[in-house]
This record gives sequence, structure tokens and C-alpha cells, in this order.
Amino acid sequence: MPTTKINHVNLYWEILGDKGEPLVFVHGSWGDHHNWDPVVDELAKDYRVLTYDRRGHSKSERLQKQGSAEEDVSDLIALIEYLNLSQAHIIGNSGGAAIVLKTAARRPNIFKTLVIHEPPLFGLLKNIDEAQPMLKVVEQRIHAVVDLIATNEHERAAKLFVETIAFGTDAWQGLSEQVKQTFIYNAPTFLDEIRDDENLEFDTSSLSRFDKPALLTHGSESPPFFIMGLDIIANALKNAKRFVFEGAGHVPHMSHPHQYIQRLKQFCNSYQAV
Repeated sequence: MPTTKINHVNLYWEILGDKGEPLVFVHGSWGDHHNWDPVVDELAKDYRVLTYDRRGHSKSERLQKQGSAEEDVSDLIALIEYLNLSQAHIIGNSGGAAIVLKTAARRPNIFKTLVIHEPPLFGLLKNIDEAQPMLKVVEQRIHAVVDLIATNEHERAAKLFVETIAFGTDAWQGLSEQVKQTFIYNAPTFLDEIRDDENLEFDTSSLSRFDKPALLTHGSESPPFFIMGLDIIANALKNAKRFVFEGAGHVPHMSHPHQYIQRLKQFCNSYQAV
């Protein structure tokens, strides 16, 4: 599959399926296009499915300078336009969901619909008192991970992130060797993201021009601060629906792929062109 220079950075991408409307998937921190493997084959039967490695991740180029979330937004826009996939159903998880939201604020016209799961935009919660104790714990855990990455202890950092932030206790041993190696390799890019002051911030008023259908989801087992953030985002969107993946946490496309596929198809099919 091809690697294309987008915004002066080589991005790796794949398209599966040759019919139907485009689905564009944006992975979260630490991961890559393989995060979507549990769902793409089934979805490619009815859609053209684009997955890609964000800059600094896996097969895409990693620059030796401080990056920014806004660069990721520019990459997503340019890649969609390069592949002529506008208007697309654009779907993001975790850090990828934050990128999708920021893209919606900048370029709403490239969207058919928007689907996001648990964007970690913790800046939205700075004035919510009940969120502060939980966010303090998360901040401490992130700092512990960052300290390990800064001393090149990437495997320990990846394991700590998986077990204390993303998945849960003892989750590391249950991951495939491929997923483990992906997390380890992409650890430096997570450090880069954390050092971007705007990475976890978002001005919801910037969504005032976005009027496309949106689906905001969370897992029933996820921390409540994700729900608080989605509540604020939902209030800023003109046409938002909510859904809870029962029994799931932060990565339902990996842990509950059949449920994820079913819900995504139901939502996207509701807005297909006649």
C-alpha cells in the first residue's frame, strides 16, 4: 500500500473496498492503522474504508521537531482531498477523536458525518469541580509514563500507559505481540503530543459552523470524565446523537468489534445519499 507525501511528511495509508461511501478512520495515540483491523474487513463490504498512520506513528514519517495537533488536522484534510474522499464519514477514537473534532471546526465541508469515541480533551473540564480529583490522578499517571519515555524506557512506558490509563490492570499481557511492538515504537510520538500545549485543549464555540450529523460514544466501563467531556461537546453540536457501548471501555472497535460495526453501519446508513 502507498506512502504519500502530505504536508511535507510521508504518510502511510490503505483503502479497502471499492464501492459505497467513504469511511475515514483516525487512530488514537500510541497506535496506528492496525487498530482498526477488527472492523475494517466487514465494513469494506459496503464502504470504501481509509485507514492511515498519523505522522510520527509506525509506517509514517517521524520528524525530529516538536509537532502539534493542528498538523494532524492539516494532514487529515489534505489526505482526504488527495484521495478525493470528500464528503466522508470521519471516525476517530481517543486522540484521533480530538483530531476529528478539530477538523470539523476547521473544515466542516469535508464531512458527511462525524463519529467520535472519548476524545481526551481534558481542557474542557477545567471548570468542573467533580472532575478535578479524577483528572489529577490521570495527570499523575501520564507524568509517570512521560518520565519513562524521556529516559528511553519505552516498553515500561507503554505497559504503564496500557494498564493505568488506556485498558486496565494486567491488560498488557493480553495484547498481541504486534500491538505491543506498535505501542513501544510509537512511545516517542506520545511524548511529543504531551509537549504540545494545545493537544488536550478545544474551544467548542469553533463548532458553530458544523451542522452535519454527529455520533458521540463512550464505553459503559470508561471513566466518567470522558462522559463529562462528551456532554460539553454535544451541547456545541447542532445535530448530535449519543450511544453507549455496554461492557466496553476506551477502545470498543478492538474489544467489541461486532457491536461497533453494527452501530457504525446503522448510523452511517441513516445518512447515505439516495
